[in-house]
Amino acid sequence: MREPEAGSGDSPFERAVDRYLRHVSIERGLSANTVSAYRRDLAAYGRHLAEGDVTTPEGIALADVSAFARHLRTRTEKPLTASSMARMLSSVRSLHRFLLDEGLVAVDVAADVTPPKLASRLPKAITIEQMTAVLDATAGDDVQSLRDRALLELLYATGARISEAVDLNVDDVIGTQGQSVDVVRLFGKGGKQRIVPLGSFAQTAIDAYLVRARPLLSRRGTATPALFLGIRGQRVSRQNAWLIIRARAEQAKLGFEISPHTFRHSFATHLLAGGADVRVVQELLGHSSVATTQIYTLVTADTLRDMYTTAHPRAR
Repeated sequence: MREPEAGSGDSPFERAVDRYLRHVSIERGLSANTVSAYRRDLAAYGRHLAEGDVTTPEGIALADVSAFARHLRTRTEKPLTASSMARMLSSVRSLHRFLLDEGLVAVDVAADVTPPKLASRLPKAITIEQMTAVLDATAGDDVQSLRDRALLELLYATGARISEAVDLNVDDVIGTQGQSVDVVRLFGKGGKQRIVPLGSFAQTAIDAYLVRARPLLSRRGTATPALFLGIRGQRVSRQNAWLIIRARAEQAKLGFEISPHTFRHSFATHLLAGGADVRVVQELLGHSSVATTQIYTLVTADTLRDMYTTAHPRAR
């Protein structure tokens, strides 16, 4: 992974932040987007400290961290959402833990600063019937329909993040035991690799795309190993994928918008509703903690509760 560029490094605090960013990028393997978010958050923290003439890690007191937290809550220009405040304070807390671990400070002054509580937001999944309608909206033998069906079937079959899907190369779709394609190799956060099986519908869609559509798209651009290609032969971008999904949802007449993450949420929810073990779903999704996957069990519990309330004669 590319080492993050150093900041100005004019003060001891800024140099400590640069050291921390190198740590999370290289040693922890966090993505470039995550490192950039940390950089922005800690730059705002550094500016706030500088206003109080605090320029060294050891010069930061609990009162300084608390003052920054109050500033985030009370700022009137571009007020922050609770989730943004929680993320920024999480960045600050992570930095201070690093400073303590590296022996740059004697005490973690941010340990007791708590971020705002976030409202519990359950993942939004659509029903199996709605998902079928979206996938059926890609029916057709033209190049674009074959490409769109392969992409959407893969998303629903694997629960892949959209970034993982568009980053796929042809060699990442693998055939085993005499199959043409039946598993896909996904690269998740931090470059972690996982192998996810493809169901028969996704296998058929990807086979058709590789044989009948991708060669035509490939001739329109320069050589690329990318699995999913745009109409000019270039790798499909995340933005392109969003537009594809939005267009197909409109064709399916869902009556509401869906996103690439809707496929991931629906994949997990439908698996758990069908009896899959939460640990298996954790592996398929590439979650580092099973606690993240267990959020989806709340979704299926809500569905069961709704069905019970509707169907049982003495439920209401």
